[in-house]
Amino acid sequence: MSRVASVRRIDPAFIVILAGVSAALHVGKLPPAIPVLRDALGVTLVQAGFLLSLVQLAGMTLGLAVGLAADGLGLKRSMVAGLLILSAASALGGWAHHASTLLALRAVEGFGFLLATVPAPSLIRLLVPPHRLAVMLGLWGTYMPFGAAVALLLGPVFIGATSWQAWWWLLAGTSFAMTLWLAWAVPADRHRRAPTGHGSAAPAGQENSWPQRLRQTLVAPGPWLVAFSFAVYSGQWLAVIGFLPSIYAQAGLSGAATGALTALAAAINMVGNIASGRLLQRGVRAPALLCAGFVTMGLGTLAAFGQVHGAGLSPLARYAAVLLFSMIGGVIPGTLFSLAVKLAPSERTVSTTVGWMQQLSSSGQFAGPPLVAWVASRAGGWQWTWVVTGACSLLGLALAGRIGRLLQSPAQRALPSGR
Repeated sequence: MSRVASVRRIDPAFIVILAGVSAALHVGKLPPAIPVLRDALGVTLVQAGFLLSLVQLAGMTLGLAVGLAADGLGLKRSMVAGLLILSAASALGGWAHHASTLLALRAVEGFGFLLATVPAPSLIRLLVPPHRLAVMLGLWGTYMPFGAAVALLLGPVFIGATSWQAWWWLLAGTSFAMTLWLAWAVPADRHRRAPTGHGSAAPAGQENSWPQRLRQTLVAPGPWLVAFSFAVYSGQWLAVIGFLPSIYAQAGLSGAATGALTALAAAINMVGNIASGRLLQRGVRAPALLCAGFVTMGLGTLAAFGQVHGAGLSPLARYAAVLLFSMIGGVIPGTLFSLAVKLAPSERTVSTTVGWMQQLSSSGQFAGPPLVAWVASRAGGWQWTWVVTGACSLLGLALAGRIGRLLQSPAQRALPSGR
């Protein structure tokens, strides 16, 4: 068998997932470079914070708009455009000589990231048969933790051996190569429909109207439930994982050890994502998986940060609790991606629903870490972190109950099982 024939036989849905990983590398590329950027470009600590958050700012403001654009313009076309934007912004970033230039390009990268990732669940739905959809969407849920973990692990080594500019250019080249592969190997989605539909189709003009798709999305309860669920998940996950380097540095660990421990805590989230798809395929109910994830996250942070009479668990036990927090919590995003496809009000609003979910998820990631930091500053330590994450988990449990009731409603149960 020729090499070309072998490449062509790679599952197109898997190529879409790899494209998401390529986009996620750009989110995770910055933390390893911050110390070098502060020396090379005079980036202040406040500017470094904005460099970290600008990607989330794009998601907070443009997630729904990007979802609408993807549903209207074409899913594959939107992903290709997003990867090209990421490639160009990262390549130009390597020539930046001022922090302001890097900040502007980081905002552009945030827009490209949305274009490259929001359409993916809907495109995967078109590329796989219904019986494989839950598994592939669970695998899709790993794109962010996997990409971030790879960047956290490779970034310090590559930057130390070359420069931060070469790191930017390497990822620009990676995304450009991924653009070419996606454009060549993934079938066009225009005028295609998923194997099982969302009931009867709307008239063509009405179906393609963005005001109609926007209204359909925002008046339906399903998109709101999955979006708020993703917000309370992502806010607490990023707050805990994002502050691990600071917590371990305060404990006296070396930079290399801190990076490895944080990367493992982020990467192990993939286990839950992959497991969610397998469990959904085997008939486990989505609300049960959500409840398991939120309960574990709440108890995990209680074990990791809680104290009784000024004492807590051993450092090893605390880290094990963080790993459980991330691993079992990983069933939540994998489950929510499947629910976003199932609870979208129509076939043409899947990407719009995912975009709304991305927008509220970014809002959660933007608000969660500052809230945890404020509580820690008021308490003089991290021992009350579990109060914030526990509140998020309780809200997540309430949302899971609402999702369960919605799935059992006569209108939802009448839809095809492959939805």
